[in-house]
Amino acid sequence: MENFSLSTIDLVLMILYVVLVIWYGLKHAKQNSSEEYFLAGRNMIWPVVGISLFAANISSTTLIGLAGDAYDSGIAVYNYEWMAAVVLVFFAIFFLPFYLRSKVYTMPEFLERRYDARSRYYFSFVTLVGNVIIDTASGLYAGNLILKIIFPQLDSWMIIAMLSIAAAAYTIPGGLSSVVHTEVVQAILLIAGSIVLTVFCFVEIGGWDNMMEVLNQKFSSGTLKEAPEEMLSLVKPTTDPSMPWTGLLFGAPLLGFYFWANNQFMVQRVLSAKDLNHGRWGALFGGLLKLPVLFIMVFPGIAAIVLFSDIDLTFLNYMTTNSAGEEVICENLANCPNMTYPVLLFKLLPTGLLGLVLAGLLAAMSSSISATLNSASTLITMDFVQKINPNLTSKQLVRVGQISTVVLVVLAAAWAPQIEKFGSLFKYLQDILGLIAPPVVAVFILGLFWKRANAQGAFSSLMVGFAIAVFFVLSMTYDISPELNKIHFLHRAPIIMVICMAVQVFVSLATPKPSEEKTASYVWKKEMFTQETEELKGMSWYKNYRILSVLLLVITGIIVGIFW
Repeated sequence: MENFSLSTIDLVLMILYVVLVIWYGLKHAKQNSSEEYFLAGRNMIWPVVGISLFAANISSTTLIGLAGDAYDSGIAVYNYEWMAAVVLVFFAIFFLPFYLRSKVYTMPEFLERRYDARSRYYFSFVTLVGNVIIDTASGLYAGNLILKIIFPQLDSWMIIAMLSIAAAAYTIPGGLSSVVHTEVVQAILLIAGSIVLTVFCFVEIGGWDNMMEVLNQKFSSGTLKEAPEEMLSLVKPTTDPSMPWTGLLFGAPLLGFYFWANNQFMVQRVLSAKDLNHGRWGALFGGLLKLPVLFIMVFPGIAAIVLFSDIDLTFLNYMTTNSAGEEVICENLANCPNMTYPVLLFKLLPTGLLGLVLAGLLAAMSSSISATLNSASTLITMDFVQKINPNLTSKQLVRVGQISTVVLVVLAAAWAPQIEKFGSLFKYLQDILGLIAPPVVAVFILGLFWKRANAQGAFSSLMVGFAIAVFFVLSMTYDISPELNKIHFLHRAPIIMVICMAVQVFVSLATPKPSEEKTASYVWKKEMFTQETEELKGMSWYKNYRILSVLLLVITGIIVGIFW
């Protein structure tokens, strides 16, 4: 079998695109003040906010992860995507007003407003670690998967270094404004490329009916581990290794809430909105954009079962990790599902079109990495450096943010090669997120809806959550408790959150009430809903975020119901 390779036309298109993106990003650079650099001057309109949310989330990591997981275990991975729409509705209604009215730069800063500085520093540190080892590093790793196929003679570290430099080229000088504007262009190219690839998949297969016929034949012959009806169902039994229905019910919303409502990486885009309405519309638009992902990003993974389950990938000389943790050579898609998306690209797309779609894939990688770098540098600057030296000028804070970005990209590039040891890219992302998210979600939810929650309770909850996470990491590393290690991460996360909530409630009740200053502007009250109802009277239906929220939930329910 011949190596996957690019024509000169494809290569030129990719290089040209990278150059144009860097130029476009630098053109929209804003660094005159810290608010411009870190929050794009708080002047973004709703379409930009929504597309930016989508682009930052649907990175090359997600594309490769969705296709690979769909090939391996069916469309259940889409549950993370439609769940985002539900979470963003909740976020837009309850959390976003508090974030925007408080004029905070970071999510940890909001925790300090509601609780105290201890919670702020802890959450900022955890978010920084997550940005480096989850978001930025996984984006670099995914880009390396693609380029390693094209340039097998290059070492992974060289590819990761080049990707890092390209992503940082406009992020460091331009800040969030550069990041958001490039994300809009990249999202359009990414969606177009995904649609094109899906069309080519089903043309090659011969349509939906033919795909189902081949899948049934493979199941009957024993080459497919699940019946096609089960693979195309969003609901899995409790014993399912990818997404048991109990995990979908209790675990997936928790992880989604952390990612969309608490994570600096995503929320920073909504903080840049020009006002509350644009923030809400943008969040809901971002949720709407997540719904077509099933058809243009997940189904190609199913199509690959029909088209390329027998493909020989040993020529790539690519090493992966099996279920026993042993490093083995990538032989086919069965033992190397992360290669599903790259195989689809190189085997189906013609010259020229391949270059454009690959450019879209690298664009997705670039947008995700630049987004995480900017949010991480914001955390370092506003949550640590400014607190240590509050006398720094706005220009000096921008310089600190730029230096921080350089350091962070180096750390992420150093960690990226380690991700392959986790096997599935999605497994890596969800395992770590399942340990980080529960205590954070617990303190945010109790802080917003329970006036009695105090600083001591929140900090105790975070520390207990941290201790539990450390124990699970040690247990998984050294096999301390095999039975606990077997708990699915979607079951583990809600258990940890309940424990953390119980700790916060107990400690809060055992210690003095928080001051009125800590609760007056940061705890939801029924009067707020009543006041908003009056404000929304007379507003056109297409501007009323409540009506738009209901419509989004209805559309989501229809899609989920079809594949339930």
